[in-house]
Amino acid sequence: MTAPVIVGAGPAGVRAAQALVAHGLRPVLIDEAPRAGGQIYRRPPAHFRRTAAALYGTEAARASALHATADGLADRIDHRPDSLVWNAQGGMLDVLHRGRIERVPYQGLIVATGATDRVLPVPGWTLPGAFTLGGAQVALKFQGCAIGERVVLMGSGPLLYLVAYQYAKAGAQVAAVLDSARLADQVAALPLMLTQPSTLMKGAWYVAWLHAHRVPILRGARPLRIAGGERVEAVQFEHRGQARTIECDAVGMGHALRPETQLADLLGCGFAFDALQRAHLPLRDAAGRSSVAGVYLAGDGAGILGADAAEWAGERAALALLEDRSIPVDAARARALEQRLAGIRPFRRGLERAFPFPADWAARADDELVVCRCENVTAGQLRATVRETGADDINRLKALSRVGMGRCQGRMCGVAAAEVLAQACGRPVGEVGRLRGQAPIKPVPFVALREAEVTR
Repeated sequence: MTAPVIVGAGPAGVRAAQALVAHGLRPVLIDEAPRAGGQIYRRPPAHFRRTAAALYGTEAARASALHATADGLADRIDHRPDSLVWNAQGGMLDVLHRGRIERVPYQGLIVATGATDRVLPVPGWTLPGAFTLGGAQVALKFQGCAIGERVVLMGSGPLLYLVAYQYAKAGAQVAAVLDSARLADQVAALPLMLTQPSTLMKGAWYVAWLHAHRVPILRGARPLRIAGGERVEAVQFEHRGQARTIECDAVGMGHALRPETQLADLLGCGFAFDALQRAHLPLRDAAGRSSVAGVYLAGDGAGILGADAAEWAGERAALALLEDRSIPVDAARARALEQRLAGIRPFRRGLERAFPFPADWAARADDELVVCRCENVTAGQLRATVRETGADDINRLKALSRVGMGRCQGRMCGVAAAEVLAQACGRPVGEVGRLRGQAPIKPVPFVALREAEVTR
């Protein structure tokens, strides 16, 4: 029987591989990064000298444990690093590995593709020096450098405070943390967030540490513009009814995270709109089975629940794969994992209450605002397209305006485009559809595609 394949070597993928190995299988583990760990526990190059405590803070122990597990599996899995899965069809994955196209067959497939930043553009976000929060974090973890000498971090969600803490702890100057959520939102969310007290305390520690080190935290702040000529020079924002400006040379921005669902889409998985996460998510049962036989979903790629839940979901999806191959598993362990995953959902609702999505963003977005930076499509062009054609579906809007047709394939602009469309046609965002996944889901060199065609 074909070896099971796991896409993604973050917390979910590593734990899935561990469970499969424990039951006598040798899975194929495919990942874009050179070393296992995922985005949350991204590992620097081997020659890079920073301690786990410096890299991961309060998560150092969990990161080190995951890395040790991955390293310990090296001889018992087929690990394929530096490999991008860019297409899936007919029981085959198309993979780009160091400039060449390879094909990997699958029968049991665990998709653990993780998440990326959820971006709401502001004027000036295309200037050099403007990064997503995740991009700012990768620069610090993987390259050992800050994105600037004086950094403003803005948006909302737990990642905002984690990145601020990591930057300030590393010695970077954090000029301000601009949180669009209000303190009242976070206080109102406490009853739900107390369902995971240890996680809540970690977040409280980051905030307290930032206050103690005199990093300005401004809640209820609404970014107006990233100002600058050739690069970022300042952030203009509104706080308590007053327009303010903070000088800086770099910005990290993002409103929480969104799942990377393109591969699940290409695999034919069913989707449904999740009002809590304000996104269309692939359908799965409590064990991680998707709507497609033999395809399993785990971790933040199927819905944002965090790194701990990703580990549990990865193991549970592996057990589901084993069950479906009639390989005996520990049923009590499977039930316990499902209970843990169910138990974290109230906390997830609390996070959405504490850091609400700014639902009025689209109504406030100027017509001149660039929504799709790859194709240089503005909010005004999207609205004009809706007025002139009556488009009320995001894929129809894409065909008419080219929004989401660039290198990012809508990963950066898709959320914002859907919000503008919903506002322009007067429908809830859950009713305007989702950008369908298209191969290649990430850029692939033409020369690699040409060589692959010649050899087939």
